[in-house]
Amino acid sequence: MPLPKAELHLHIEGTLEPELAFALAARNGVQLPYADTEELRTAYLFDDLQSFLDLYYALMAVLRTEQDFEELADAYLARAAAQGVRHAEIFFDPQAHTARGVPIGTVVEGLGRALDRSEEKHGISTQLIMCFLRDESAESALETLEAAKPYLHRISAVGLDSAEVGHPPVKFREVYEAAGALGLRKVAHAGEEGPPAYIREALDVLGVERIDHGLRCMEDPELVERLVADRVPLTLCPLSNVRLRAIDTLEEHPLRAMMDAGLLCTVNSDDPAYFGGYVGDTFHAVHEALGLEREQLRTLARNSFEAAFLDHDEERRARYLSEVEAYAFD
Repeated sequence: MPLPKAELHLHIEGTLEPELAFALAARNGVQLPYADTEELRTAYLFDDLQSFLDLYYALMAVLRTEQDFEELADAYLARAAAQGVRHAEIFFDPQAHTARGVPIGTVVEGLGRALDRSEEKHGISTQLIMCFLRDESAESALETLEAAKPYLHRISAVGLDSAEVGHPPVKFREVYEAAGALGLRKVAHAGEEGPPAYIREALDVLGVERIDHGLRCMEDPELVERLVADRVPLTLCPLSNVRLRAIDTLEEHPLRAMMDAGLLCTVNSDDPAYFGGYVGDTFHAVHEALGLEREQLRTLARNSFEAAFLDHDEERRARYLSEVEAYAFD
């Protein structure tokens, strides 16, 4: 039985395993430029964030129908359940689909069908976080928020992802203000490739409650002090950081130092089909590479539920936290 945990930084499009990609390609008449699943797996070796994103967006061509998105989410939830996930807050990128002619309703309703039965089928409570692509225009983000209005009963929060450098958070001030006015929670990727200043901007300009990644906060001691004092959660993705060359090796990852500094760190899988492991695999990897002790793993699990958007259901949060406290390591 794995350690119970929440996953707070997970791109559903990044759970597209090669086998499912080929199955959906066949069903939808999409020709992939790879001979088989093994050739596609070897393509999952990236030089940087942009080379990953190029493949990531190209493979999305196989996702066309509500059924496709439902199967994608259901496959993730099954894997997550096997690795101890009890609550998942799932990112999706509507602009990557609407740009291909797939309506936002197809995406949200398809994912929603899997999420509606997730608790009964997989034992996982879920929420959806709609992300804006930061390398697209602010106008496109506003159009996306407008298009999402009929589906807001299924969406808990907004986020900001894709290529970070050159696209500061301030670019999206207006759409974040509009999202807040609609009652949506707010998170944003910041401080992965971008500088610590992007983290400050995400907090001060966008008003986010959680920082996705936040790795480079360690370059700014005053920022670290602020994040600790305000208990701002960081949704770290160590395997992703190594695969995208943000850090050379997992042994060099600052997770342990960040925890020692008092930061509210969580560990997540980001795009697990591409980065070599789901969240349970990530916990195991940081345990091995960084020598994290069992109680530190328990702290990471506890943090994940404390950082989750469960304010509307504190009884559920308390139940999950009690599962973490009661967990007996082998």
